[in-house]
Amino acid sequence: MTYFAPYIDKSGFHMPTYIDVRDKLIEDAKSIFGQDIYLGEDSQDYQWISTVSEKIYDAFQIAQHVYNNRGPNVAIGSGLDSIVKINGIKRKPAIYSKCKVIVSGIKETTIRNGIVTDKGNIKWDLPATVVIPESGELETIATCEIPGPIVANPGDITGIFNPTFGWNGVYNKESAILGSNIEGDADLRKRQSQSTAQASLTMLEGTSGAVAQVKKVRRSKVYENDTNLIDKRGLPPHSITAVVEGGEDKDIANAIWIHKGIGCFTNGDVTVKITDKKRQVTPIKFFRPTYVDIEATINIKKLNGYTTETTESIKRNLQTYLNAMDIGANLSLSALWGVALQAMPNLMDPMFSITSITAARVGETQKTEDIELKFNEVCRGNVNLIKANVV
Repeated sequence: MTYFAPYIDKSGFHMPTYIDVRDKLIEDAKSIFGQDIYLGEDSQDYQWISTVSEKIYDAFQIAQHVYNNRGPNVAIGSGLDSIVKINGIKRKPAIYSKCKVIVSGIKETTIRNGIVTDKGNIKWDLPATVVIPESGELETIATCEIPGPIVANPGDITGIFNPTFGWNGVYNKESAILGSNIEGDADLRKRQSQSTAQASLTMLEGTSGAVAQVKKVRRSKVYENDTNLIDKRGLPPHSITAVVEGGEDKDIANAIWIHKGIGCFTNGDVTVKITDKKRQVTPIKFFRPTYVDIEATINIKKLNGYTTETTESIKRNLQTYLNAMDIGANLSLSALWGVALQAMPNLMDPMFSITSITAARVGETQKTEDIELKFNEVCRGNVNLIKANVV
């Protein structure tokens, strides 16, 4: 390519590369000072030209970002946040996982700013002040200190990080309510696209978009069976089936009721009765997702530069991927290979190689085969269930 002034046409914004800018400045310097001027890479004049070229290219790049931030398909960060406000939506913030725990000890013991830990040594905060009653046990809520979908299965939270005299123990009978990471640009673009479908296209897309926009809904999937028979998923005829994670039951039911269409049966194991202006009561049903804990084993051959932190990074990547999968999506083991490899900073200079990956639902025999999930199931990852064998 050769240098050209940045311009905009029907295909978008165009600008020269850093190399084009540098070469143009070198050409201009020679035309001013003579063709015999020395501008080798070790010369001071070349170093100055390189510095100026970098600054010019930086200015071109920011101009490109400004132009791209005009549309949701290519906008990023705060630019995308501003655009989606037109549709009445905003980026979903990070949510911290919460878990019911039983705190035990001597009656009337006061625990201030208590912190408990799970098997992975992740800290969970108790309320600012907890007073143990006469029974010696108190149920309260522990909030994870790390945002995102941090998993705590029954019996995982048993450690006391900051002991207090009279505080004897802690444990959780139930699984934690998963949090979520701050919504990424790709997910926000998808939700913006769904929001524009509510008033157009099909009723199914409108229903799906409305459910996705409900406050605190993290993931959702809406299926339709418009046949006279039960379909291959086991869904009843002439029905829609919504599977929704997060959000209030009443808000979700209202969104389905408004958009579902006349005479359409709603399928699910959660029922909310909606009363319209004529006092007619309509039962609206939907599902909450069933979490499928995945245990996996990855066998790794370490190469130059491999450290224990690399192992932890691989496990975290796998956990994050499993917790971000769509509802009803089957788990492809080939995808886990790709996710694990992302722990490598430079694929051109590999730090490790993967010899095999096996996975299964918790309690089942691990295999190298893909794992099929039902329409209302979703994968759940936990670093404590991911084993890495390094040789």
